[in-house]
Amino acid sequence: MDAKALVVTGPGHLTIETRATPAPRPHEAVVTVVYGGICGSDLHYYRSGRVGESVLRSPMVLGHEVVGVVAEPAADGSGPPAGGRVAVHPAQVCGRCGYCLRDEQNLCEELRYLGSAARVPHTDGGFAERLVVPASRLVPIPDGLDLRTAALAEPASVALHGLRRPSSGVEGRDVLVIGAGPIGLLSAALAACAGAATVTATDVFGEPLRLALQVGATHVVRADRGEPIPAADVAIESSGSQAGLVSAIEALRPGGTLVNVGHLPPGGVTAPLHLAVTRELTLMGSSRFYHEMPAALSIMGREAGRFAPIVTSVFGLGAAVAAFEEAADARRSSKVLLAFG
Repeated sequence: MDAKALVVTGPGHLTIETRATPAPRPHEAVVTVVYGGICGSDLHYYRSGRVGESVLRSPMVLGHEVVGVVAEPAADGSGPPAGGRVAVHPAQVCGRCGYCLRDEQNLCEELRYLGSAARVPHTDGGFAERLVVPASRLVPIPDGLDLRTAALAEPASVALHGLRRPSSGVEGRDVLVIGAGPIGLLSAALAACAGAATVTATDVFGEPLRLALQVGATHVVRADRGEPIPAADVAIESSGSQAGLVSAIEALRPGGTLVNVGHLPPGGVTAPLHLAVTRELTLMGSSRFYHEMPAALSIMGREAGRFAPIVTSVFGLGAAVAAFEEAADARRSSKVLLAFG
């Protein structure tokens, strides 16, 4: 069966193509995609044809934040049944390397991600009306959680992985979130759900901070106005900027932990790392996720009202260019979805 898909062919060029849906193998299911969330990596491929070292060398279907309904379950009986509402886990791993065997599959040496140009041939993404994927990569969506909010499952899993990196957790601790984009807002919401004592969110725009207060932040700071940032035990850096990294390090109390979720410039940054010595700070990175999606969906299912405001608009596939332009404007939007079918 043919299906429409959103393809990036080069910087500034999106096209809707009709492609044949491949026949599923026995362990694969066919999913009718309902929503796809536009991520920063999708925007980078669209605007510049690359994400860091991942360079677009041929046309590629975008998208890795996908939810939908099982149209055809796996013939071998694995995975959700027909009609099941599911989120798609976008990673493919080898299952054999040391990282996979240590349950660190997000670091797999052979990792492939939907909608990624990191490898050649590229891995087509999920911005398509129908998607064939291994049934093992389908995560059921809790009853009562609407598909629009469930479309946050992938970035919420990324945020949850970051919050779980500190061994001491965030319960009862003061948490600082630098950057109130979608990952930052999800980090703030999840920190509140996890029992953080306080959650402070910073940003350079007012609308993201208004949303931060809606989803669980107890304090907000306009970083562009020089407002003081309160001291924190755990800092989640999600802005991907040098200024954000500096603010996070400077705000940490002695013994504090910095979790770097945002992608910093590949050329490197300058930061006050001497504080890591004098304050005995722990600095750690956080890359994607692996097994957190069921937990993320469960949390969102219990507190859907907290997470729903993070989705700020939905566009049809035919308005994809307008959707990407809105997603790129952090002054007025957070998570922008494409609707399929």
